[in-house]
Amino acid sequence: MKFLFKIILLLSQIPLRILYLISDFMFFVIYHLIGYRRKVVLENLQHSFPEKSPLELKKIEKKFYVNFCDYIVETFKSFTISSTELRVRVQHLNQDIFQEAKAENKNVILLAGHIFNWEWYNALATIIPQENSFPVYRKVQNSFWEEKIKSLRNRFGNQALEAKEVIRHIFRNPNDGNSVYMFVADQTPHYSEVTYGLNFLNQKTPAFVGYDKLSTRIDLAFVFCEMKKVKRGYYQINYYRIYPDGEKFVEHEVVQKFHRLLENTINKRPDNYLWSHRRWKYQNAIKIMGS
Repeated sequence: MKFLFKIILLLSQIPLRILYLISDFMFFVIYHLIGYRRKVVLENLQHSFPEKSPLELKKIEKKFYVNFCDYIVETFKSFTISSTELRVRVQHLNQDIFQEAKAENKNVILLAGHIFNWEWYNALATIIPQENSFPVYRKVQNSFWEEKIKSLRNRFGNQALEAKEVIRHIFRNPNDGNSVYMFVADQTPHYSEVTYGLNFLNQKTPAFVGYDKLSTRIDLAFVFCEMKKVKRGYYQINYYRIYPDGEKFVEHEVVQKFHRLLENTINKRPDNYLWSHRRWKYQNAIKIMGS
């Protein structure tokens, strides 16, 4: 593992224009030779877009693997990329939202999906007025990689929090507008934790609802992050405030609104979503089905 990580660090110091040549080679191996999870990807696409022809799905599938390989080399680069380069490569739009939340004395909950490249949110901490930035991550069983992934999330002044710690941390932390929490919110709950589900991409979908408990108990600013791949190595993130229909959020409202926004983003550019993930494997565990 240590040897592998040394290789990753060496790769991370290579300019991205060279890393993208490696990505092209990886695409050939992963897509054409190995066929990594191609069955899973195709099934997910077929179920999500039943109206699309086999030829259309094939084009999306192929573009997905190109983006997936770019994501891998960009993640390698994340270990050493400077905040200056990351700010050039990732344009953050609608930053006024963060000023507004701070003026309202409300901490911010950022809700993002597995849209490439979600790993490049980290430099946001260097440009927002909030003093504290907490990326939320899932604990890795291997202690070596747990340490490395946490160190990656902690770059640029971030303070990474493991998913099981974050809700407790938010309740204990003053809601004063000085903290931002970054969730990749379309995670699949473990089978034993599945309760709520909704219709998402034409399928019954188990939903992670940890942040929903916050929405009904604390007056926080919920913000959807729409990632857009402009061209290879360059992204835009648009930030949209999520407001309740009434005076405050009701149960599952923010979860439903997040998934509708994410679905709209995916429909615009379906090849940029993480289709290799077995997102719908626990459908039968859903106990409460929403809209």
